[in-house]
Amino acid sequence: MSGHSKWSTIKHKKAINDAKRANIFTKLAKDVTIAARDGGDPEMNFKLRMAIDKARSMNMPKDNIERAIKSGTGELKEGAQIEEILYEAYGPGQVAILIKTATDNKNRTLSEVRNILNKNGGKPVEGGGVSWQFEQKGVIEVELGSKDEESVEMLIIESGADDYELEDKVFVVYTKVSELQKVKEALERGNLKIQEASLAFIPKDTVSVDCATREKYENLLEVLDEQDDVVDVFDNLG
Repeated sequence: MSGHSKWSTIKHKKAINDAKRANIFTKLAKDVTIAARDGGDPEMNFKLRMAIDKARSMNMPKDNIERAIKSGTGELKEGAQIEEILYEAYGPGQVAILIKTATDNKNRTLSEVRNILNKNGGKPVEGGGVSWQFEQKGVIEVELGSKDEESVEMLIIESGADDYELEDKVFVVYTKVSELQKVKEALERGNLKIQEASLAFIPKDTVSVDCATREKYENLLEVLDEQDDVVDVFDNLG
C-alpha cells in the first residue's frame, strides 16, 4: 500500500533546503487552528495533539503554535474563520488528485487552485469524480533508527495496525481512521519514535506514467505547494 501524501515529501525537502519557512508555518498554523476548535487541550483532543506534533517536527516556534490554538478556541479573534475544503482534480497523465485546503476565503482559494491546475496540465473535477478512488486511513510514520527491523515489525503487528511498509528506514503504518490514536499510543509504549501521525487519503489503485509526464506532475505539485491555502495533496501515482 502506498501513495499517501505527496506534499509531505515536498515539505520536508523545503524544510531542509529553503530558508523561507513562512509558507510552511502558515499551513501548519491553519491545521492547528482547525483542530483546536474541538478543544484547546492536546491531552483531550487527539487531532490537536497530532497537529501540534507535526508543527513541532517542522520547528515551528512555540508562540506561533499557541497563537494558532487560541485562534481555534476563540480566545484570539483574527479575521474570518478558517474552513477545510477538499478539491478534486486530474493531473498530467490522468493522475487522480485530492487537494486539501484550509482557507478563510473559499472563493479566492477555488479560483487560485483552478488557475494552477489549468496552467500546469491539470483539470478540476466536480465533487465525487475523483474521491471514489481513495479511502481515508490513519497513517503513522515510524523511524526505524538503530532498532531491529523484525522487532519493530512485531510491535506494529501487535498494535492492531491494518498494514505497513518500509520506505527508506521509515515504517509507514496504516490504520482505520477510528484506530489511529490507539495504534499510535501502542507504538509509543513500545518506545518507537513517531515521525508523524495523520489522516490521509490512500488510493485504492495506483497508476504509472512515463518520466516526462512525471516531471510535469511534480512541477504541478511544486506550484500547488507554493499556494498558502493548500495544506496537503494526495494522489494515486505509483
